[in-house]
Amino acid sequence: MNTETIDNIKMIAETAREFAEKNIRPNIMEWDESQTFPKDMFHELGEMGFMGIVIPEQYGGSGLGYHEYVTILDEISQVDPSIGLSLAAHNSLCTNHIYEFGNEEQRNKWLPQLASGKVIGAWGLTEHNTGSDSGGMSTTAVKDGDDWIISGAKNFITHAISGDIAVVMTRTGEIGAKNNSTAFVLEKGMTGFSSGKKENKLGMRASETAELIFDSVRVPDSHRLGEVGEGFKQAMKILDGGRISIAALSLGTARGAYKAALKYAKERQQFGKSISEFQAINFMLADMATEIDASELLIQRAATLKNAKQKMTREGAMAKLYASEACVRISNNAVQIFGGYGYTKDFPAEKFYRDSKLCTIGEGTSEIQRLVIGRDITK
Repeated sequence: MNTETIDNIKMIAETAREFAEKNIRPNIMEWDESQTFPKDMFHELGEMGFMGIVIPEQYGGSGLGYHEYVTILDEISQVDPSIGLSLAAHNSLCTNHIYEFGNEEQRNKWLPQLASGKVIGAWGLTEHNTGSDSGGMSTTAVKDGDDWIISGAKNFITHAISGDIAVVMTRTGEIGAKNNSTAFVLEKGMTGFSSGKKENKLGMRASETAELIFDSVRVPDSHRLGEVGEGFKQAMKILDGGRISIAALSLGTARGAYKAALKYAKERQQFGKSISEFQAINFMLADMATEIDASELLIQRAATLKNAKQKMTREGAMAKLYASEACVRISNNAVQIFGGYGYTKDFPAEKFYRDSKLCTIGEGTSEIQRLVIGRDITK
């Protein structure tokens, strides 16, 4: 990166950090315990340009690259990973899907609203019986004149209740057939389109997760993204970028847990010295710092390729796999360093620990990342 880019990233990091300290940190545990999704705050993030980070300015976005995107997610997630998760889902899934695969009319219709934060985006792929096996989804779209009738349900969907616009993958062919999926944009208010059960989660509790329900929803063909049958291919390309998102979320979560543990270890006195001076704790902190740096390097490599519009499926999967699993280890060690206090809600370690586990599951489990990497290196 050149000096101008580095300076720009530093400025963006400071802006995101200041916003998080002022607007997020005072509310962390209140939102967590009540599972409140702070929708109004996301409108404020939109005013800052954080809801359309990589979307070009002509569509109302900030026109930034993936290095800046990673920086923003990192800084926000250091304070509250659940806010980072929602920011990532809105940017890289719903909004980016419309940008990448929508036509000009669709881009101009929906992107300015999403990038401004005036509306919140959702993205529907996962179903009750189809997680990694998305080719067997039961949500269908059947052509009816100039419209489509969509029926079925999605679950584990971020912003399923509070979202205003959802990009939804449907099956338009037979189960198991090639090219059997098509993507559509649905808007809240369409007859038969509703939300269902809200999940009561271990962590990431301020990021809303619920069902999307489609009861014979009539959708105009103008809401179809790309050609019929391209939905699965589109989703896989979107998840390539999504892996950078979750890797950056993992990085911020790990860094937040590490910073809290380091501060506590320096302050906590036992046997006349800080516990950071004891070799067991010192080595633990050294491993945490090393894994954070390794995660960041993998993420920045994937981001560089993404900015250059080069293939980065393997690199994105590696970044997501390593950063997410490192995040869980680092958050676990943070609780250990805090000792008994780490098991209480009066200190930040327990929340980072709860939040961290989602990173190894969301947008492709660790097992799926290994499958992607393994297939790429042996083909």
